Amino acid sequence: MAKTKLIAVGVAGLALALIVLVGLRDIERLRTGVPVAATDSTGADLPTIRFVKNPQPAPEFTLTDLDGKQHSPADWRGKVVLVNFWATWCGPCVAEIPDLIHLQEKYAGRFLVVGLSQDTDPPAKVKEFARKKNINYPIAMSHGDLETKFGGVFGLPTSFVLDTAGRIVQKHIGLRDPVLYENEIRALLDMPVDARIERFEDTGQVLLTNAKNATEYPGVDLSRLNAEQKKTAQRQLNENQCTCGCGLTVAQCLVNDTSCEVSKGMAKQVVEDLLAGRPPSLAPEGAKP
Repeated sequence: MAKTKLIAVGVAGLALALIVLVGLRDIERLRTGVPVAATDSTGADLPTIRFVKNPQPAPEFTLTDLDGKQHSPADWRGKVVLVNFWATWCGPCVAEIPDLIHLQEKYAGRFLVVGLSQDTDPPAKVKEFARKKNINYPIAMSHGDLETKFGGVFGLPTSFVLDTAGRIVQKHIGLRDPVLYENEIRALLDMPVDARIERFEDTGQVLLTNAKNATEYPGVDLSRLNAEQKKTAQRQLNENQCTCGCGLTVAQCLVNDTSCEVSKGMAKQVVEDLLAGRPPSLAPEGAKP
């Protein structure tokens, strides 16, 4: 009898511990507004998904899809949205279409893919392509003004992830594992997700306009500058265009294309000028360093 009571007490204690643990996880989830990352039963490291810490609203625009229906970010509130810039001639874009179709089906009503085609072919050809691929999400033709609103599209596919409040929380360039997209969708819908969630400050990785907030740049060493010199360098990098032909500021090019030797060279020249006590060579005519 004593042994039976001991077992019963042990089971009850374990149950209570589980209830407390789950309760604490729920409290944390409600406090942060984001599900707490699940723990792998094997103790293995979980994948990490990252969202912008202070996301900005998606730009305002209205577009008409290939079926004649109008869309705008205001219509998407309450859903997670993947704004997908793509083209029929882009191999990686075509490769990810089946995954996007699957996600659109699986999370119908709570998730929406919006495909923005950069094709120069007539819309009718793009529509026929979409029909043959059984695409189940709206497709519209992209244009330069729209791409500019998103800070530019410099590779395909490029997908912007919007949360249920219509804010841009992540950007992906190139073909990605659909598991990444699904983890992001579930996390933003406050559903259980087997991934760790991190928040980061956007310094141009998602919206290039935020490159003005950067205090460090890939491949550029500012550590030798004092605080005032760093401010001067940052101002010069944000006020002058890169001469590589990208049409971006030096700061934006540094963040957007880490392989660009032109922007790196220009930035390093600014650093060397400041260290030598010279006016930065990128300074606009008549401007003071």
